[in-house]
Amino acid sequence: MTSNNSDTQSQPSIDNIYKLDGRVPLAQAIPFGFQHVLAMFMANVTPIILIAGTAKYHGAGFTPTDTALLIQASMLVAGIGTIIQLYPLWKVGARLPVVMGLSFTYLGSAIAFAGRDYGLMIGAAVVGGCLEGILGLAARYWRRFVAPIVSACVVITIGISLLETGMSAFAGGNAPDAGSWPHLTTALITLLICMFFFSLVKGVWKQLYVLAGLLAGYITAVSLTLSGVCSLVNFTAMQNTIDQLGLVALPQLFHFTPQFEWGAVISISLISLVSAAETIGDTTAICQGGLKRDITEQEISGSLSCDGFMSAVSAGVFGCLPITSFSQNVGLITMTKIVNRFTIMCGAIILLSAGLFPPIGAFLATIPSCVLGGCTVMMFGAIIVTGIEMAAQCGFSHRNTQIIAISLCIGIGATGVPNIFKSMPELIRDIFAQNSVAGVFVTAMFLSLFMPKDND
Repeated sequence: MTSNNSDTQSQPSIDNIYKLDGRVPLAQAIPFGFQHVLAMFMANVTPIILIAGTAKYHGAGFTPTDTALLIQASMLVAGIGTIIQLYPLWKVGARLPVVMGLSFTYLGSAIAFAGRDYGLMIGAAVVGGCLEGILGLAARYWRRFVAPIVSACVVITIGISLLETGMSAFAGGNAPDAGSWPHLTTALITLLICMFFFSLVKGVWKQLYVLAGLLAGYITAVSLTLSGVCSLVNFTAMQNTIDQLGLVALPQLFHFTPQFEWGAVISISLISLVSAAETIGDTTAICQGGLKRDITEQEISGSLSCDGFMSAVSAGVFGCLPITSFSQNVGLITMTKIVNRFTIMCGAIILLSAGLFPPIGAFLATIPSCVLGGCTVMMFGAIIVTGIEMAAQCGFSHRNTQIIAISLCIGIGATGVPNIFKSMPELIRDIFAQNSVAGVFVTAMFLSLFMPKDND
């Protein structure tokens, strides 16, 4: 039986996209991998764009070329991190279809420190990343304390926290005319094509619904732009990026000198623990929703060590923000059940190519937010469903129900009332006021450890 399974996986077949290992024909693997790039591309480059707008280095602000180089680096580190998660180096990497990208979790604190000097953010991220990496390697000593119901709460919260992001993109994101009918119409067309493609197409090709919807949405956006109805696609920005970086661009390594300050190091290190909680939730959701099994201790250790050590490399070597697992892609895996490592690696190679060849990244950057929003709203809801399924597997006992109810109420509810933290230290506000995952994780962990067991 094992021999037959090995023979099946050794033969190139499109059916292997539903298997973790196995050969998929390259021409068929590329479009499925490309979907993962489309799902996360804008979310990957947005943090560095936001931080570059306020950052200072040696007293001077960033130039447009500095920003372009960091966007290039963000794609490279996302591709490298994804490949290491797929094909581990030693114990670093989960051997799971985890897609990596720049983390929004650090953004608030990173902007604050980078506004003083970008080197402070770099130094703190290097230390915080190394600490998270070591925490991952030591997972066997603490893994038993993270109960399955805690992971379920985190996964549900990750999905809920993405809903606003998805609907904001659906309306047009940061565009000046966001919410106007061209944005909403384009997003709706994208969503409808995704739904119809997924419902009507037969076989494995139905899983390309995101790519189909994106193509339809992009054609709609280009048509509206060329007809003069509105300006959804910015080709000028694409040309400017190519003019700044050329057709081929190598990354500038060690361009920023790290600086170390206790306040920055402690703040970023604590936030790295929140990133670790998100990564545990993401990888658990991949195993539950994509592979239909529980996550192993080795996979948690590998995913966290990659998350941490690659964050240190991202900051120290490439000058970027720390990276983490991308929940957008978890939603895609949950919807499509495509878990093949080779297929996901094709997407990682596209990211690397976009980093080395600026025209590729510049073209992908022209995709309007409303098109991406139309593609992703389905996937974000799928993450919530996976979390609910995980909670159901734990059982809705009186104790588990209380843990879910209290942790979601406090963790998510508190982010809607930022003043609740106004009398607390700034560090606490930075961690909990804007990040519902942090509040839910801490509350669920506390309840799981100290709440009495159910009486029989």
